[in-house]
Amino acid sequence: MAWEWVLAYLALGGVVGLMAGLFGIGGGAIMVPVFTTFFSLQHFPEQHRLHMALATSMAAIIPTSIASLRAHNKRGAVRWDIVKKITLGVLVGTFGSALIAGFIPTLPLAIFFCVFMAYVALQMWLNVKPQPTRQLPNQAGMTLAGLIIGAVSALVAIGGGSLSVPFMTWCNVKMQEAIATSSAIGLPIAVAGTLGHVISGWTVQGLPAYTIGFVFLPAMIVVSSVSVFTAPMGAKLAHTLPVPTLKKLFALVLIGLAAKMLHTLLTQ
Repeated sequence: MAWEWVLAYLALGGVVGLMAGLFGIGGGAIMVPVFTTFFSLQHFPEQHRLHMALATSMAAIIPTSIASLRAHNKRGAVRWDIVKKITLGVLVGTFGSALIAGFIPTLPLAIFFCVFMAYVALQMWLNVKPQPTRQLPNQAGMTLAGLIIGAVSALVAIGGGSLSVPFMTWCNVKMQEAIATSSAIGLPIAVAGTLGHVISGWTVQGLPAYTIGFVFLPAMIVVSSVSVFTAPMGAKLAHTLPVPTLKKLFALVLIGLAAKMLHTLLTQ
């Protein structure tokens, strides 16, 4: 890989890691459109670029999530009780969606997601507080929530934090704890999604060298080599910024990700 591409992927990794640590999002909505553009400029097969972008993004999220999770866990902010209850649903939803992603029309789902994100962002910007009596659901409800978060994450290429953080804050989980816990939830999403994309692309012909399934290893390795260092920086900021400021920043990120996703799908 040429040195200019190494530099480009290093820069992308820096941004992705910071966002992952600060907001608990995997960075897929950032990486997928960038990877797609980069793969086009590198003249990869047109019919496989999007699948490669999805798969490589998921793979790069794995080490990023681990770095973010470790940083948040050192501060005691990860709600492991939530992680245990939601992980099964997340794994099943993500893995299943990754396997069948190519057969499902994503535009209607993406439009719904964008409208939902706009609503959530407005609530956070206005600092609307949930009912004080609202609590996390029982095991069945947590499994269902995990299924939805995992499935939507794989289908529309967003980090699980875009859904899991609003879900947890809606259930009166503290903002910093929701972000920290989302980093832990993002890890099984990334692992299951990567596995699904590797399996679905295993027998595909005509892919570039150093590709496993649909995962382009050079991009994944270079991006994650930087993101593992910037993710703890983002996590430190998440525990330093006042909650109202953090909510407003997160709201802006949600609006930006939703707008970018809708623009990408409508201009394909």
